[in-house]
Amino acid sequence: MRIVLISGIIFVHIPFDADSSPFSDAYGLFDWVRVFLRESLFRVGVPCLSVISGYLLFRHGAASLDYGKTIRRKAKTILLPFALWNCAFFLFVLVLQSYGIGDGYLPDLSGANLHTLSTLLFAIDGTPINLPLYFLRDLFVCILLSPLLAFLIRRAPLATLAFLLLLAVLPVPIGIVLRNSVLFSFAFGIYLSLYRVDVTVTDRYAGLIGPAFIALAALLATAAYMTGPGLPLWLEVSRNLMVLVGIPGFWALSAILIRSRIGRGLAETGGLSFWIFCAHYPLLFCLWVLWNRGGSELYPIFYLMAALLALLLLPLTNGMARHALPSFYNLLTGSRTRPQAELRMAGNRAAEDRRVRCEQR
Repeated sequence: MRIVLISGIIFVHIPFDADSSPFSDAYGLFDWVRVFLRESLFRVGVPCLSVISGYLLFRHGAASLDYGKTIRRKAKTILLPFALWNCAFFLFVLVLQSYGIGDGYLPDLSGANLHTLSTLLFAIDGTPINLPLYFLRDLFVCILLSPLLAFLIRRAPLATLAFLLLLAVLPVPIGIVLRNSVLFSFAFGIYLSLYRVDVTVTDRYAGLIGPAFIALAALLATAAYMTGPGLPLWLEVSRNLMVLVGIPGFWALSAILIRSRIGRGLAETGGLSFWIFCAHYPLLFCLWVLWNRGGSELYPIFYLMAALLALLLLPLTNGMARHALPSFYNLLTGSRTRPQAELRMAGNRAAEDRRVRCEQR
């Protein structure tokens, strides 16, 4: 799921300006597709990733969680990559803006006050300059809160999840996390893990749930396309709710995809998904700057070119960095790359676990 979700997030962040907004209705069906991908279908990405993180954190139960060791490990696998990628992009933008390049798309760093600069660098109370990395910031906060969340879910699971769901659906900032949906999704993953919910039980209905999710996403995209860019409150609430409903929807799609050779290949991509997540926004920014300095005014050409180049260049640069600078690559990807022998052993263990569960059933 991770590689598909994160690749989809690329379409959420392909840049545009006022003249090329998908709500301008300049390109008809093409603009609707952009709204469908950006505002609907792949908005599910971050909540799904949050569920996975919460689930995996407690996969061995709450009692086995070594909080101090977990925080130290997550500081290395989440905070350190956040700092490296975000600070590097900050310096890159600062250099470009000193030459008058890239002005207007990102905040003017030379004229920003200390609070704005600290937020862009460290995401204290707003999004960082490498926008998608807000998720790493929120994820680490959720991990810090994980013992409290696990305690509440143990004592009052429905009340806890209902309250967090309300916060996620309503556009009310709470200050702890930048996106309330991350907090709910992470807690929902904890719930699935602590109560040993069989998450494969819906796989038999994937052929119904997956298409139903696509249809719901298309319906929401149509409503957003007709009313945007400023969505009315009822539609914003509906979108927030659909994004969370999309968690089992995308899970069903992954159950279909994993049966294919392509799906099984995507499941073995190692640290590529994290590399794409951290690197795609700077790459799209560079492509946008280059386009504005000499590209055609026909925006669909840029959109398709940016998506294609991102999906080609990011795996290419990932492989180059992994082989040329393996130690630094591990820092950039939070040590998410494991040797092939270990991957095969993990796959064999997973297959054996599935065989045992089937025999028990």
